[in-house]
Amino acid sequence: MSEPLKGPETTDARLQALERLLALPAAELQPTLNTVGQIISELTHAEKVDVFLLEPSTQSLVAFGTSDTPMSRLQKALGLDRLQLANGGRAVQVYETGEPFMTGRQEEDPEELPGIKHRLGVRSSLLVPLPIGMEIRGVVGVASARNDFFTDRDLRFLQAVARWAGMVAHRVELTRELTNLAVKQARRAAAEELVTVLAHDMANYLLPLQARIQLIQRRARRNQDLEDLRDADGAASSLRSLTRLIRDLLDVGRLDQGLFTLRPQPVDVAGLARELAATANTPEHPVHYRGPEEKVLIADPERLRQALENLVANALKHSPQGLPVVLDVSTQQRQEGTWARISVIDEGPGIPPEKLPTLFERFARGPGSTGLGIGLFLARRIAEAHGGTLEVSSKPGEGTRFELALPEGLASSG
Repeated sequence: MSEPLKGPETTDARLQALERLLALPAAELQPTLNTVGQIISELTHAEKVDVFLLEPSTQSLVAFGTSDTPMSRLQKALGLDRLQLANGGRAVQVYETGEPFMTGRQEEDPEELPGIKHRLGVRSSLLVPLPIGMEIRGVVGVASARNDFFTDRDLRFLQAVARWAGMVAHRVELTRELTNLAVKQARRAAAEELVTVLAHDMANYLLPLQARIQLIQRRARRNQDLEDLRDADGAASSLRSLTRLIRDLLDVGRLDQGLFTLRPQPVDVAGLARELAATANTPEHPVHYRGPEEKVLIADPERLRQALENLVANALKHSPQGLPVVLDVSTQQRQEGTWARISVIDEGPGIPPEKLPTLFERFARGPGSTGLGIGLFLARRIAEAHGGTLEVSSKPGEGTRFELALPEGLASSG
């Protein structure tokens, strides 16, 4: 094994090594860290170099980057390239404390793992924390089978290398995230375009289908055929649901194209809520209205109905049989004036906390949902187009409450 570099040669070589580190391409993380390990090994003449990263799923430090040396290969064969935090050892200590460690007498260290001292034969060791982004994410370590091999200067150099290696790793991760995001956005854009085209095509078939069902209903009433009338009413109900879904899909496309507009006029939201409650009410799933006889504000009646229909349909989907869904209309005083608040309340299983942050995103679906995940997205966008808000509060086992709040004067029409 060659001797470590001394004097001015050391400084020049180390600067060149740092330049090589920063010049590494933002490729896959593990090959990049392996290159980092090899660069450090060549410069320090260490017999083993590791770039450990925390693996959260196993709570272990894993050598994602290593030098291509006999001691590194033996380490992997012994399974010492994975260090569980619970087992302790000097690498774990450096990760947990963020403080570097150096020794030239590893065999005498009672805190080090026996496998590293005795089976690998490490005698000198340098370990420094690895910062990636704004947090300590791992450890960079160098080792030698000779005693007193490293100096304080080596320690300072390794700390600089760790910071630069962290920058390289962070760049790799950011590149990977941006690539994944671009792929995801491209797939979503293609899916949204396909869904919009299909919705347009499907809408062309609905009017003749609706006309046929109405003819069957009239004929069944005329002939007093209760069985045919019941089946026709069921088909009409299913068609209304399909029509609402297609309308929502087309409106999502209009939002993307900037064609989503409002036609504001005075609306009795209390009367609208009462009508929706009466229409949705069934013996299996009762829907109750609670609130004043009249509450008028400026809004687009069709868009407001669309938002509330989606909220009620969502509540009924997750409400146990026999338990009521409530539409509650009330007045709310805010700093900016008087608002109307329309709440849709169910006694269902509630929404897990981890689902709440993404509940209103496009194509996001709640627990147990079989829909496309656009109803709540569209309802919030309708509320926001009115200058209002749509919020949710829910706890598992305690039901869910959606609150759609609108200013009494229309704040926005775009």
